[in-house]
Amino acid sequence: MSQADTLTRSLWPIRSLGLFRSELVTVLRRWRTLALLAVLAGVPVLIGIAVRIETGDGGSAGGGGGGPAFVALITNNGLFLVFASLAATLPFFLPMAIGVVAGDAVAGEANAGTLRYLLVAPAGRTRLLVSKYASILAFCLIGTLVVAVSALVTGALLFPLGDVTLLSGTTVPLSEGLLRALLVALVVAASLTGIAALGLFISTLTNSGIAAMATTVGLLITVQIVDTIPQLHAVQPYLFPHYWLSFADLVRDPVYWDEMRSNFQLQALYVAVFGSAAWARFTTRDILA
Repeated sequence: MSQADTLTRSLWPIRSLGLFRSELVTVLRRWRTLALLAVLAGVPVLIGIAVRIETGDGGSAGGGGGGPAFVALITNNGLFLVFASLAATLPFFLPMAIGVVAGDAVAGEANAGTLRYLLVAPAGRTRLLVSKYASILAFCLIGTLVVAVSALVTGALLFPLGDVTLLSGTTVPLSEGLLRALLVALVVAASLTGIAALGLFISTLTNSGIAAMATTVGLLITVQIVDTIPQLHAVQPYLFPHYWLSFADLVRDPVYWDEMRSNFQLQALYVAVFGSAAWARFTTRDILA
């Protein structure tokens, strides 16, 4: 191995980090991305205000105990607004935002005519694709934390905060409740890695960013519908959103890990399959734009 090859390999991590930072900044600077984050931040505010108005009129959150468990507990502790907001945004709003960003990752560059220029730089297709997927994963975490932080601030302003009574009836200090809320946010972000890989793969199939985004969101809606049809129960454990709400088991004592473990394994499978498919497609396609 020549000295030049050794130097090139030693600089690979530094160049990759710089490429990832550039991709993430590009994603976060888009007005579309900022609008998506604003919508995500607004959902907890709407839920908090709705619960506050309902309980202020003498009602009870969750429709007299008939609603979701998290919503029914918000009035007792504002921290539960974090869990309720993540449960409300995870089925559609969060994955839709990820689908838009992932679908635009490659196809948007091709449509704008900048993809070819990115590949002229000494980045390489593999490193460029990995950097784009890493920026999508970072957005998964950022989007989830935006929901969680907005919910925590809104919950603290509208409802009392204190010791947390978990779904299993155990009471823990607020500090442990905050830690569990952070873990829940991390689990939710990890749950979105599968659709991120799927969206990236779709993005490598077309030069139209709008088509890639629409296809990814359309598949999301279709899979969500399939996951609710009882007659299709045999295939539902293999659908990427099937275990999304397993994060609720972190709000129990002891924590139930079975469904979360199944969720992580399923997301890893989708990442492996569609990540490999995206790499195979991207490294062999003709880049004309």
